[in-house]
Amino acid sequence: MAPEPGERGMSILYIHFHDLSDERIHCRLLALLAEYTPLVQALPPDAALADVSGSLRYFGTDATALAERIRARTGGLYGLRSTVGVAANPLLARMVAADGPPSAVRTLPDDIDTVTAFLAKKPAAALQGVGPATARTLSSYGLDSVGRIAAAPLGTLQRILGATAGRRLHDAARGLDPTPVIPSAASRSMSVEHRFAQDELDRERQRAALLSLTDRLGLQLRAESQAARTLTLSVRYADRSTTTRTRKLSEPTAHTRSLTALAYELHDRLALQRARVRTLSLRAEDLIAAELTSHQLAFDPIDEKARRIEAAADRARNRFGPGTVHPAGAVTPHVA
Repeated sequence: MAPEPGERGMSILYIHFHDLSDERIHCRLLALLAEYTPLVQALPPDAALADVSGSLRYFGTDATALAERIRARTGGLYGLRSTVGVAANPLLARMVAADGPPSAVRTLPDDIDTVTAFLAKKPAAALQGVGPATARTLSSYGLDSVGRIAAAPLGTLQRILGATAGRRLHDAARGLDPTPVIPSAASRSMSVEHRFAQDELDRERQRAALLSLTDRLGLQLRAESQAARTLTLSVRYADRSTTTRTRKLSEPTAHTRSLTALAYELHDRLALQRARVRTLSLRAEDLIAAELTSHQLAFDPIDEKARRIEAAADRARNRFGPGTVHPAGAVTPHVA
């Protein structure tokens, strides 16, 4: 059973590093965090969780002061801005970190009344795992805020969302999260991002941005002779909440056409009809060397033609620059 707020104290840090695009720097930042606690969990591409409950006595300070120290060191060593949320569990640490402008340390006291007041007026989508489709379903039952969800009977939420998802949401709306911080290093991955000039509601423009991202991601993979086994789509909204979906590819690939098909599928599953999207990012994960992959022969002339065109485009880019060739319908990235 998840502990009530107030039972374990503020000991979880959620650290979001802004404008971080270099995976090697992310690894160095994780190593820096490990100087303060062995319980550091990588959250690629630009965040981490840290459980400092066993470190506070050693450093002779509290979690908020330790967060300030970490933020000052990462800024001084790498010139990066960061936002740190300090709370009793990962859910609350993430939420308090997002509760305001970037570049700060924000603390949520481990007190039931304070946690309840903090959560009460938050939209349902502010809870991790509640995407636009689930938020719309909840809203149709009048459950459009975390406070209203917390007040709803468990049975009601389970009838709407199913037994497991309903219980998980019931706990989250009350600020409960039993998830431990599991030490992990940043796995080998590559990521690309498109930030819209203004919040984007149009589905076709979002898909055009995805096409641009898969083109860039495929080019990077092929340039480094790598293939991805997993693809992750992250969508950041106007309210700074984020939805992430991950799925394994049918076979390891660096082929843009395969990456695009899966990216479109992940995007469609989110059902973003009226969502104001600020940023789309794709991350290729579980990378392996290209020579270790085996392409399944599908006897698809369209796929084989696409691969030949892709190879010709790669040669042109290598000779004349990456901006030489773009897929039809793609958009020029606003932010690389």
